[in-house]
Amino acid sequence: MGDKAREEGLIAARKLLLEGGPGAVTLANVGEAIGMSHANVLYHFGSAADLQSALMGSMIRDLTDALDSAVERIKTDGAAPRVIVDQVFDAFGEGGAGQLAAWIALSRDFSHLEPVREAVNTLVVAFRDKFLDEDADPRVRSAVLMVATCAFGDAVIGPHLRDMLGQDEDAMRSLAAKLLPMFVIGPL
Repeated sequence: MGDKAREEGLIAARKLLLEGGPGAVTLANVGEAIGMSHANVLYHFGSAADLQSALMGSMIRDLTDALDSAVERIKTDGAAPRVIVDQVFDAFGEGGAGQLAAWIALSRDFSHLEPVREAVNTLVVAFRDKFLDEDADPRVRSAVLMVATCAFGDAVIGPHLRDMLGQDEDAMRSLAAKLLPMFVIGPL
């Protein structure tokens, strides 16, 4: 029951974060969402900070899994730029990594991002290994930075900017997929 209650609590907390932002992730709101009292949620997580930390850990594991999936795609079929862009954008958008990263940035607790470091570097290495030239590493790092930053921005403010500019839902993904090859093409 304890593990199941924690899992249900984390699912509810993620939904609250995505729908209402960090301020919505409270013990009381999580309890209400899963039909549990504030005291029961407190029992399963220890404190509001522990709930938030568990949520961050869960979401970071999901982001790491998404990046690992992109790495596997690169290794097995070379993945077209759009496939890579979609996987990263999905992780930041529907997966909630964009909201999570914004929350971490605003709270200034960057230690939560440390587990992502290895996944990002693994993505860079897998991508870089597709190229033979010695200058591939900085180009690939720039490409990963561009895609991740675009995905983050699109997840956090993209819908509002697209609306202001009359752009469709797919606009930033398409732009990132068009730009990606420019970063990774080796010297002629």
